[in-house]
Amino acid sequence: MTPYRAPYPVPGVIWASLPFPTLLIDQTGTILEVNPAGETFLNASQRSLTGQPVFDRLAIEAPMEEALSRVRANQSPLNINDVDVTTGERPPVQCTVHLAPMHDNPGIVMLILSPRELADRMGRSMGAKTAARSAIGMAEMLAHEIKNPLAGISGAAQLLSMNISPEDQELTDLIVEETRRIVKLLEQVEQFGNLRPPDRKPVNIHDALDRARKSALVGFAAHMSIVEDYDPSLPPTFADSDQLMQVFLNLIKNAAEACKDGGTIRLHTFYDLSLRLRRKDGPSAALPLNVEIIDDGPGIPPEIAASIFEPFVSGRENGTGLGLALVSKIITDHDGWISVDSVPGRTVFRVSLPLAPREKKKESP
Repeated sequence: MTPYRAPYPVPGVIWASLPFPTLLIDQTGTILEVNPAGETFLNASQRSLTGQPVFDRLAIEAPMEEALSRVRANQSPLNINDVDVTTGERPPVQCTVHLAPMHDNPGIVMLILSPRELADRMGRSMGAKTAARSAIGMAEMLAHEIKNPLAGISGAAQLLSMNISPEDQELTDLIVEETRRIVKLLEQVEQFGNLRPPDRKPVNIHDALDRARKSALVGFAAHMSIVEDYDPSLPPTFADSDQLMQVFLNLIKNAAEACKDGGTIRLHTFYDLSLRLRRKDGPSAALPLNVEIIDDGPGIPPEIAASIFEPFVSGRENGTGLGLALVSKIITDHDGWISVDSVPGRTVFRVSLPLAPREKKKESP
C-alpha cells in the first residue's frame, strides 16, 4: 500500500524549527503534515502519522470539531486555553491549543499545541528550591538544639528501666526507641544541609546507574525486576559520580518502596535537545542527557504530586520526606533538572543533565 502523502507543501526549514508540536489537518480531520516537535510529542514518525485521523492520535478535552468548523468558516485563528491533551501513551498535559487557517488553502488548519507543563514545573521547581533552602536552615538549627536534650531523655529512660516493673518497662523502651528514631531523622537533616559541593568530572551515566542497580537488587529492591533500556551512544555528563549514583539509588528506592508487592522498574536513557535551563551565570544551557526511572506502582497521591520534591513531603506513612528533596538538591547543584509524571500504574522520574565540556586540545610546542 502506497503511504499517504500530503498535497500541501510546507517550507522545510521554518517547519522543522517550530518549537511546539504542530500539525496540518485537512477538511476530513486527516493529518497532512507533522513537524519534528509533533513527532516527539506523539512518539511517532511523520510517515506513520500522515493520513491518520487526527483525533485517533490526539485526545483533546475540548469541542474540537466545532472549533475547527469556526476557524474554517471565519478564516480567523482561534485559541483554546488550558485544556488536557493526551496521546493515550502518556499522562494528560495541559496545553493551549492554537488553530489557524492556511489562507491559500481555506480547508487546511494548522493545529499548534503549547504545553504549559514545562513552564508550570519550572515555576514549582524554583519555588521548591527557595522553600527547601529556608526549611533546611531552620531544620539544621533545630537539629543541633534538639539532639542534646534527646540524649538526656534517652539516658534517663534507660536508668528508669532498671528499677521498674516489666509493664512500666515497655513505656521506657518506647521512649528510648522513639528518641533514637528522632535522632536518626535529625542526623538525616544535618547530612542534607552539609552535603559537600559536587566534585564534577566527565561521568558515564550508565556506570552510575549500574552501581545503583546492583546495590538496589541485593537490598531494598530484591523483590523487583529492574529492566535496562539504555542508549549506549550517550556521551558523558559533568557530575560527581558518587552523588549521581546516590540520586539514582534514591529514585530506585522510592520506586521499590512504592511497589510493595513487587513489580518492574525500567531504567531508560536517551538523548533529547528540547530542554534548556538558564544557568546561574546567565546564559541558558541544553540538558540533553536524560534518565527515566519508571515503575508500575500505584502512583503518587495527587494532593502531594506538585510538592513531592519539597522537604518533609512524603507519600509514605513513615517517610521523612527528605529522600526526594535530597535528589532535587543534588540535581540542582549539577545544573540539571528533575521532573515527575505519575498516574496509577506508571510513575516516571526524569533526570535531565548537561554534557561534559569538551577537553581543550593541548597545543603542540
